[in-house]
Amino acid sequence: MAQITFYKHDPIPLEMHKVKTVQQLRLLPTRERLKKMYEAGFNTFQLHNGDIFMDMLTDSGVNAMSDVAQSAMLRADDAYAGSETYYRMENKLRELFGMQYCLPAHQGRAAENILATRFVTPGKVVIMNYHFTTAKAHITRLGGRVEELVKYEGLEPKSDLPFKGDIDLERLEKCIQDETPENVAFVRLESGTNLIGGQPMSYANIKAATEICKKYGIITVLDASLLQDNLYFIKIREEGMKDKSTREITRMIADCFDIIYFSARKFGFARGGGILIRDKAMHDSMEDLVPMFEGFMTYGGMSVKEMEAMTVGFDESMDMDVISQGPQFVDYCVRALDEYGIPVITPGGGLGAHLDASQFVGHIPQTQYPAGALVCALYICGSIRGMERGTLSEERNADGSERMASMELVRLAFPRRVFTLSQTEYVIDRVKWVYDHREMIGGLKFIHEPKTLRFFTGILEPVSDWPEKLAEAYIADFGEEQ
Repeated sequence: MAQITFYKHDPIPLEMHKVKTVQQLRLLPTRERLKKMYEAGFNTFQLHNGDIFMDMLTDSGVNAMSDVAQSAMLRADDAYAGSETYYRMENKLRELFGMQYCLPAHQGRAAENILATRFVTPGKVVIMNYHFTTAKAHITRLGGRVEELVKYEGLEPKSDLPFKGDIDLERLEKCIQDETPENVAFVRLESGTNLIGGQPMSYANIKAATEICKKYGIITVLDASLLQDNLYFIKIREEGMKDKSTREITRMIADCFDIIYFSARKFGFARGGGILIRDKAMHDSMEDLVPMFEGFMTYGGMSVKEMEAMTVGFDESMDMDVISQGPQFVDYCVRALDEYGIPVITPGGGLGAHLDASQFVGHIPQTQYPAGALVCALYICGSIRGMERGTLSEERNADGSERMASMELVRLAFPRRVFTLSQTEYVIDRVKWVYDHREMIGGLKFIHEPKTLRFFTGILEPVSDWPEKLAEAYIADFGEEQ
């Protein structure tokens, strides 16, 4: 996005694209939304997309494709083996990351499965700056465990710290020594920590952390799913990086790691994933897992049309006019909410605006899932679908007790090149209304609770009739939206 100075008002994000295809949206009446919420079991993952006005659940697999990416899909080579589409994708990834070997996987969690299957055995530990839900689930499924060492400042909701995703270097080295290097399966760094607000890592921290790992002979892994946001933040926030191109920064980061994996649902603007590997022996030790879990080596469970679009998307992820839109829209939304006094994670990161539910609805106990309740309230009052990123997204301890999340967040994601500024203003306005009526919101309880990744398919119900009362208050102010 261009940095434009306006003549008559403060700067606003300026899209560097034009819209050529549109999809009509629906805004259901409030009482109908309340009914849909009950039918979905107070789980926004269970809502039908046709019943949603602003779908801000995620930026994964729902980004708008460019005309160039869509046209590339027409030349896809649909051969089962030896597809030229795969080789075009592989060559682009080699060009950008400088890694020789590529294993295709249908999305990020598929790559996590392959890595965990290869490296994690019972008792092993994986050290991270912060976990992601599916990455942690694959590790614990195999008897491993996770140690999270993000800097304590990264968990402070309001801050001006530019890189809240940085790992604590002193704790990293101590953890390696305490665990012994032989018991560390690998160290995973997430370039854009999803669960604490899409907060980035600095290049200096990445380099220092991986050097510590190399000193102890430990494998280093980068989750590059949110790399495009992180590239933007490194370029504009980190000293000495403003004059470097995104391609230069990408290669500098890649050179620090043994393995890089990604979800192209985020990095690449399409639907797929992959694992990039520096060492041939390490590649060979994992390659048999691709046909076992994914598909043949030259499609890996992906549509070849998506692979062609991904290849274009990788190039677009190096373009500052493209990758700046998400962070700038997030920043605009976060600043507006913060000016209203609404508890929101600052500074704005990638992914989306993150409401601090622990402060927003602080009267709801963590055992009643405050972030889960708030995300349901936003759907009832505005037809906005966000995502709970708090205790509901955790898994229970071995004794059945709740594992309390370190942060209770509601993520309002900004899919790339999808929403307009006026729609963003609508979201800000409705969040402000919900905040002004926050005392009306109550908690939730499970009535169907899966053991793993319960936030996807779990069914809940409110602990009182608070949804009905909230809906009636909203109707009193706005009428029945049509």
